[in-house]
Amino acid sequence: MKRREFLGHTGVASLTLGLAGATAASDIPPPSADETRLAASIDVVEKSFAELAAALAAGTASSASLTLAYLARIDSVDRAGPTLRSVIATNPNALAIARALDEERRAGRVRGPLHGLPVLVMDNIETLDPLPTTAGSLALATARHDADAPLAARLRAAGAVVLGKANMSEWANFRSVHSVSGWSGVGGQTRNPYDVRRNPSGSSAGPAAAAAASLCAGAIGTETDGSVLAPASICGLVGMKPTLGLVSGVGVVPISPRQDTAGPMTRSVTDAALLLGAIAERPLDRPATPASLEEFRVRGLRIGVVAPPASAHLEVVRAWEDWQRVLKAEGAIVVEVREPKPLASVADDEFGVLLWEFKDAINAYLGRVRGKVGVSTLADLIEFNRRHAAEEMPIFGQDLFEQAQTKGDLRSPDYLKARAALDRAADRDGLAALFSQFKVDVLMAPGNGPAELIEPVWGDHYENSGGWPAIGSAAAIAGYPSLTVPAGFIRDLPVGVIFVAPRQRDGLLLHVGHAYERATRARRAPAYRSA
Repeated sequence: MKRREFLGHTGVASLTLGLAGATAASDIPPPSADETRLAASIDVVEKSFAELAAALAAGTASSASLTLAYLARIDSVDRAGPTLRSVIATNPNALAIARALDEERRAGRVRGPLHGLPVLVMDNIETLDPLPTTAGSLALATARHDADAPLAARLRAAGAVVLGKANMSEWANFRSVHSVSGWSGVGGQTRNPYDVRRNPSGSSAGPAAAAAASLCAGAIGTETDGSVLAPASICGLVGMKPTLGLVSGVGVVPISPRQDTAGPMTRSVTDAALLLGAIAERPLDRPATPASLEEFRVRGLRIGVVAPPASAHLEVVRAWEDWQRVLKAEGAIVVEVREPKPLASVADDEFGVLLWEFKDAINAYLGRVRGKVGVSTLADLIEFNRRHAAEEMPIFGQDLFEQAQTKGDLRSPDYLKARAALDRAADRDGLAALFSQFKVDVLMAPGNGPAELIEPVWGDHYENSGGWPAIGSAAAIAGYPSLTVPAGFIRDLPVGVIFVAPRQRDGLLLHVGHAYERATRARRAPAYRSA
């Protein structure tokens, strides 16, 4: 089946504002004249959660009108105009859900700060909406789910409108070492909204591009190693990878349950805190409310700074001292730290372990997927891609799939030995040693970026060259929370800084990130440059 035929058959690319969903399409009224008129009067660009909530409270916007406004913006920016391809599918039930939330508001029930706000979730997060959860692959085009993933259920309980599914690097960028970030068989190539010729980075490319372009109030991406933080950094966003286990991984297409986690991708730390608070399974170590974030100061806090890696862009290296001075000026105690030797090899050591874990996790996941998907094992996926190579492998292959397929089960002595060594290097001899030796509260390093050009022949270059900071990978491997915040621009392309805190210190991390954001105000809206 050709990709175009697939999209037409499933309706995945449809941006129709009328609804087809849990009930027949004819049962759901189309947008009314009042809804359409109000939607046309609303400017959603760069609006914070607080600004949108204030408009809802004042009656100058409704959830239905916000939903229509974002859908119209998806149509004009994502499918036309710059053509970002950041949204795989819009939810045909979104308007009906928004109307129901408006009724609740009129009845005096407001669930919280997300009530009525439209958000996008990455297309590897299961929802009960009449949409497939494809992980970007045509192999899952007909997959359906009769329940939300717990994190999606929490979003709904908080009053958020699941606007649709965001594009992603197919199989969360774990199909080939020569992949192009942001490409999937279902959604095509996601583009960076700051320069549409450039790579949006990481597997959460779609949520990053969509949130940066104000196609939603905020978005949820997922990370195994760098896949929330890297695209957020490159797309001028705040991205949060929470402590492993803080957000449920049930109902998310896996690479490794030992590392996988979902996290918020937003235009501010305050919005990230509100979104994380909605999807978290337990309270944070300190409440991260708008008021507490604004009151917090870093004075007296010890922040360990890690030098840029050798592969960092020269202009990032030059700017690094200035980025540190921001915290010094705020009263933080900035401590230069040296990475322990074990951190130098964690990314390479991680790769082998993930091959074992992916095979085990994806076989378990596919074994329970409903719908006539025709694949129930990794071996089936490999064969599917071979049969549909023109649609699934026009740019890069599936060498990671094939390597993973050769691995045994998780009882293998080779796996257990490699896993134990990786855990020691990333945690006990890595991050834990850094925090203990230098007695710091938080670590800081430059993020990746600026964005590279999309390169369909060679695949991603920058991320394969070691440009990602070792503490970022170590945090992903060891389950520590990490956060990226915009730091500035290199030739009009965003770059960010990364903060890492000990496990369960997610609240502290958000407060430090907000203090940095407040002092720099480094974010600016994308320009959609094309030349």
